[in-house]
Amino acid sequence: MNRLTHGGLLRRHRDFRLLWCGETTGKFGASVTSVAMPLAAVTTLDADTFTVGLLSACAWLPWLIVGLPVGVWADRFRRRPIMLAAAAASFLLFACVPVVTWLGGLSTGFLLVVTLLTGTAAVFFQTAYSAYLPSLLEPADQAEGNAKLQGSASAAQIVGRGSGGLIAQLAGAVNAMFANAATFLVSLLCLVAIRHREPRVSGSVRRHTSMASDVTAGLRLVAGDRWLRTLALFGAVSNLGLMGYQSILVVFLVRDVGLNSGTVGVLIAVAGAGGVVGAFLARRVAGRVGTARATLLFELVLAVPALLIPLTTDGAGALLYVTGGFCVSAGVVAGNVIKAGFQQSYCPPRLLGRLTAGTAFLNYGTLPVGALLGGALGSAFGLREAMWITTAGVPLAGLILLFSPLRRTRDLPTVALHDERTGPRRPTARPQPSQPGRTSPDS
Repeated sequence: MNRLTHGGLLRRHRDFRLLWCGETTGKFGASVTSVAMPLAAVTTLDADTFTVGLLSACAWLPWLIVGLPVGVWADRFRRRPIMLAAAAASFLLFACVPVVTWLGGLSTGFLLVVTLLTGTAAVFFQTAYSAYLPSLLEPADQAEGNAKLQGSASAAQIVGRGSGGLIAQLAGAVNAMFANAATFLVSLLCLVAIRHREPRVSGSVRRHTSMASDVTAGLRLVAGDRWLRTLALFGAVSNLGLMGYQSILVVFLVRDVGLNSGTVGVLIAVAGAGGVVGAFLARRVAGRVGTARATLLFELVLAVPALLIPLTTDGAGALLYVTGGFCVSAGVVAGNVIKAGFQQSYCPPRLLGRLTAGTAFLNYGTLPVGALLGGALGSAFGLREAMWITTAGVPLAGLILLFSPLRRTRDLPTVALHDERTGPRRPTARPQPSQPGRTSPDS
């Protein structure tokens, strides 16, 4: 890979620029759908709270069903073709929703099936994408690449969520699916244009072990390492609370607070702006205080304002949701930036697919449970009461990090993960920059 010694990563790396463009566009479309899909269920099909929660659960259920074997495939085969196939499938699936609606065939069951299939495509894409990025960028560029991708994804989500509510109000929630279909087409074209080609994986490597043993190895990889185990356990518990309230958030804001679709989209977008701030701050704060301490700050301290969300009311009271959502978004994205850089430097590249799938299985596996929990609590106790229970779980999950090895160290280790070919390697501290905080600004 040709790497200049100056200039921003987006300016000097054509293939990363294409990957960034496709991923950012895809996040925009996915954010439109995250608002439009539950709005379509609520306003077009008059779905109840539990059904909306079930819809959110179907988007994440595939991580439990196929997440682990997909991680093995991502290690056994080249990652870019997997991403191309997943993007093409998502484009066709989202485009068929408004078409079926025009033909009079829209139903709750149809939306659940589309959500389940697009969620499956997302498992393939995200697993391959996470393992593909380190092969595209040199190690010195990976921190900047992760921050740029996380920051632009958060910005796209802000615009997408706001646009989702406005499009749903102006053109109908179902027609908003066309926006997501178009973004996957853009993502597909960007991936096709990337010139970098991964080396072909030899047949002997693919036949070396069975699928079952590789799946077991992926879980053992996470369970056997105290750093990976801590982060995976925290992610799993945290996602229960996050998805618990997010799965019923639109219903809560529309039916309990009394806001219209356009206002809901705008408020969710403004709250999501915290993600951009979190991506901007992640490397800077980590450089000054250390990656482990920064993780505690972002994932524990910024999670506490989540308790403001259930206090939301119409009018000025909507600022309570914006404040709480902004802080949570900032903490989640900043934590993801630090975690991504840690995993990519800590794990041997040939095991990265299995590591991604193993952690995703644990992290994302609780998302459908959280979505069903939110819907069930909303149906049983009321929306506001369910919001109190689920948002309380977000800061409580941070206690896992507080009582873990992260509390006693400044930085997460690097280049220390066990590799079955070479044996365990001695953990080393992440090197400190000579001038903490002096990093190139995100573009």
